[in-house]
Amino acid sequence: MHRITLGALALASACSCGAQTSGAGPQISGQVRLQWDQRQANTMGPLAVANELAPGTSSTPGNGATLETELRSSGRGWNASATLQQQMPQGLPTQSRAWFNELVATHDGGSWQFSAGKKIVAWDVGYAFRPNDVVQQEERRSLVNTLTEGRPVLMAEHFNAATAWSWVWVNPTASSDTLGAKEPALAARVYRRDGSLDWHGFARVGAHTGASLGAAAAWVASDALELHGSLRYLERADSLAMDPLASGLLRGNPWQAASVQHTGQALIGGTWTNESQLSVLAEAWWDGTALSDGEWERWQSRNALLAGLPALGAPASAAAGNLAWQADAFNASSSLRRSNLYLRLSWEHEGWQPSLDLLYQPADGGRIVTAALLWKGDRVQLQGGWRGYGGPANAILMQLPARSQAYVAATWTF
Repeated sequence: MHRITLGALALASACSCGAQTSGAGPQISGQVRLQWDQRQANTMGPLAVANELAPGTSSTPGNGATLETELRSSGRGWNASATLQQQMPQGLPTQSRAWFNELVATHDGGSWQFSAGKKIVAWDVGYAFRPNDVVQQEERRSLVNTLTEGRPVLMAEHFNAATAWSWVWVNPTASSDTLGAKEPALAARVYRRDGSLDWHGFARVGAHTGASLGAAAAWVASDALELHGSLRYLERADSLAMDPLASGLLRGNPWQAASVQHTGQALIGGTWTNESQLSVLAEAWWDGTALSDGEWERWQSRNALLAGLPALGAPASAAAGNLAWQADAFNASSSLRRSNLYLRLSWEHEGWQPSLDLLYQPADGGRIVTAALLWKGDRVQLQGGWRGYGGPANAILMQLPARSQAYVAATWTF
């Protein structure tokens, strides 16, 4: 990840603005967003119990403001975008950092295009989940849309009237044992338009996760209806697993890096939109990289065991520390459960965009409800919303560190 200082970005901004004024050189544009987040900590789950046994064992979700400035500039043969961020947690010191979202050189060779640098390469057709987002691997369903941070790539693309080919070497300088989205890999995509149908094919070879193959399609069935689907086979996938011999209090974290062998991911969905711009989006997906039902049952059993050990004379601090390690299971995969259902209602009317969505996990009845309201002006955008986690007490979504989160944000574009 390329990091730069706030001073360097401010200098770049000043230089670009000066060039714009003089009528020479690249122009700069961007936006400034101020956001406040209000989070309610969960009273259930391993972290909550850990803090009950030994207060201060783990930090709890806090409130705070975030100020972000996104800068964009481009010229002949290059493109750059950067973010300056200041996080102001309530009661804690301000934290500042800056990074390039994109910093890429390009060469246009007619039907060929070549790119080198840090670039956003987002693939696949899904909304809430994308099995074939094999390069960017971005987080989906964030509360506020922000500019994604790209990946280091060497990329070649070829286009004609109906077909496009892309070849990518992602993270070319990373070590072969790097995990997740920073793993070095070769990826390819072919896209073809066939009337109202869009076809996609994908392939990826990771340095240690091996090969994967995928396909996707999107069909505009009518002016109101669109259908899409995506599937992928993976030779291996990065994950986390609990030591099967873990029992009682341990001196080390039982959750360690692991691989899921020969698995798959699949999504099907569609969007219906009427003349009044009322839209209904529905998707269902299965993610074989997520922990299985059996693994979550063992996780629940260990949580109950650890919570009861202090009553039997075990040190409360040791039990709390072991419970805090249990929260690592939330990071095993982008999906907590393998089976997921998603429904989103939205409406656009004269700059207003209300929305309501539901993520439901049939395995245990867990659910996430998100309500949001957005207003767009010429240069100003205001938005706010709320996200809450619900379901039975044993649902995995009811064990997360936060029970709910509310936010308000104002954005000015320049």
